[in-house]
Amino acid sequence: MPPKRNLSMKRKASAESPGSPSEVKNVPKKVKQSQESDDNQPMPSKSKKKNTNSSTEITGPPQPSNTKIPDNVTFAPTAEGVKRISAWNVCGLAASMKKGFRTYVEAENADVLILTETKVNNIPVDPKLDELYPYRCYNISDKKGYAGTAVLSKIKPLNISHILPDTTEPENVKGRLVILEFTTCWLFATYVPNAGDKLKNMDKKVEWLRAFELHLRRLDSAKPIIWAGDINVAPTARDLRNDKSNWNKSAGYTAIECEALARILAPPVSSSASSSSKEQTTSQENSKSNSGTGYVDIWRELHPNDEHYTYFSYKFGARSKGIGWRLDMFIISERLRSRIKTCEIRDEIWGASDHVPIVMDIEGDL
Repeated sequence: MPPKRNLSMKRKASAESPGSPSEVKNVPKKVKQSQESDDNQPMPSKSKKKNTNSSTEITGPPQPSNTKIPDNVTFAPTAEGVKRISAWNVCGLAASMKKGFRTYVEAENADVLILTETKVNNIPVDPKLDELYPYRCYNISDKKGYAGTAVLSKIKPLNISHILPDTTEPENVKGRLVILEFTTCWLFATYVPNAGDKLKNMDKKVEWLRAFELHLRRLDSAKPIIWAGDINVAPTARDLRNDKSNWNKSAGYTAIECEALARILAPPVSSSASSSSKEQTTSQENSKSNSGTGYVDIWRELHPNDEHYTYFSYKFGARSKGIGWRLDMFIISERLRSRIKTCEIRDEIWGASDHVPIVMDIEGDL
């Protein structure tokens, strides 16, 4: 069964699921979109209105339903000594640039900008963006116009990597991972694979997450981790509008995916506690290169009762109806927790992509 919701708000029905290394929704059903996710997505499903009887209500202001980026965008600057990281699935960088991309980037003025699902085939040439971010790293998929992950930084990284050493499918990593080493931490930027229509790519996703977890814990033993980008999993029932109709049917909200993410977030189980030889092997692999600590989904920890989303399909007026998923997030090593000042979803920045950005402010040097 899916995790139970703890809300006292009735909601309308229907749901939709989202969807080479180099230098440093408000549309009628039949209207063709020029900007859609490159992962196959299940169609929205109908469900009855939710009627829960909990005493806990959603806190904070409701998520806006605008269908384009406002002309004037401003954000509070960071305090002295604080660095800001922004992560945004742009659903095609070229298309996003025509719909307000620069308006957001210039207003946010983040120290590090993570872009996922860039869909670029070559390193973009943009003098203004290059001037703002002198250190740029793109991981480009071999498949034309597909996937793509980039990190643009004002801060020079010590090292850059695009590989998962433990994967059995290295081609599945291309366009989906950039790892930067900074002085005090590692930054993992990911566009995690989608399980696909009818969950046809689930085995590939499970393999990707297996190799990713091993590498994450290995590097975490040296210095703490910031993992950010499109994780392509809604962790709990509170992280998507229509949980019951999507549970174990839609990519991004299945027991396999939710349990895989929960396992990464939790401290690893010792090999002696494993109940099967297969579990014991996985646990032993993890323990070889692990600091022994867990990880924190920092937005959820700071907003325990909020129901805000980072993805709204272009189809069926999902944005105006508030039908969304929280798929983009910051996950940090527990020992970084005291340095985190804020983590916010930029709710109003929708229209240049079917996702909105999420930002995190961290005290001290990266």
